[in-house]
Amino acid sequence: MDKAKENQLMLIAAKARLLCVEAVHAASSGHPGGSLSCIDALTVLYFDEMTIDPARPNWEDRDRFVLSKGHCTPGLYAVLALRGFFPVEDIKLFRSIEAHYSGHPDMRHVRGVDMSTGSLGQGLSAAVGMALAAKLSGKSYRTYAICGDGEIEEGQIWEAAMAAAKWKLDNLCAFIDVNGLQIDGKTENVMPSEPLDKKFEAFNWNVISVNGHDFSQLSCALAKAREERKRPTMILMHTIKGKGVSFMENQVGWHGKAPNDEQYAQAKSELEAKVKELEER
Repeated sequence: MDKAKENQLMLIAAKARLLCVEAVHAASSGHPGGSLSCIDALTVLYFDEMTIDPARPNWEDRDRFVLSKGHCTPGLYAVLALRGFFPVEDIKLFRSIEAHYSGHPDMRHVRGVDMSTGSLGQGLSAAVGMALAAKLSGKSYRTYAICGDGEIEEGQIWEAAMAAAKWKLDNLCAFIDVNGLQIDGKTENVMPSEPLDKKFEAFNWNVISVNGHDFSQLSCALAKAREERKRPTMILMHTIKGKGVSFMENQVGWHGKAPNDEQYAQAKSELEAKVKELEER
């Protein structure tokens, strides 16, 4: 990835983080921590990787995306808004009774959402179904999904992993957001899941580990996933929960809590400074 493209994606991600925090503050509820950690991956997917058309959100040949860790809609909605699926101003309607931007993705009402999710563990199965449908119908579209490292404690994740390998779904690329924290604490204390690479390799997946905040690494991993034949790909992206907001980073308490006015002002100041820095490069 050339430097100009990388800087462009970094700027988009910084703006998305600002919108993400704005959404959660406006609603006085939501999940900022895991949203902020996966925004870089979402940015690469929607602005560099996926074949999509915001003017035709239901285009039959579009690539599909499933946010399996469905509580992280502040991140997804921010990226969808910046990509042009709906007005950026709508981010202030997050979780509002006046709109349909609920706390979990709703494919019936929100443009650009391909799957309604929220019950953890089920999103990867939906992605497997989408990828298998493409194979059976002779379609070339690809399916992407993001799971949480706490979410993979769910047994259905591993059922989906077996099915994806059985059907040789090389058109499926999933991510695990390995930020090390979940609602109850550190994942290594709640339910240890490492070594994730060895586990998915044993399930016959193509496994790639990256820094989830490095755009070049993310782009390279996605390119390798497209080259893979006869196996699904799992990208283990190592991230920082709450990335971009100093007092949220690596703090489990920000898994599902909205900032108060003072905290929002600080977060907004930090994120606006980052946007300005990137715009001036």
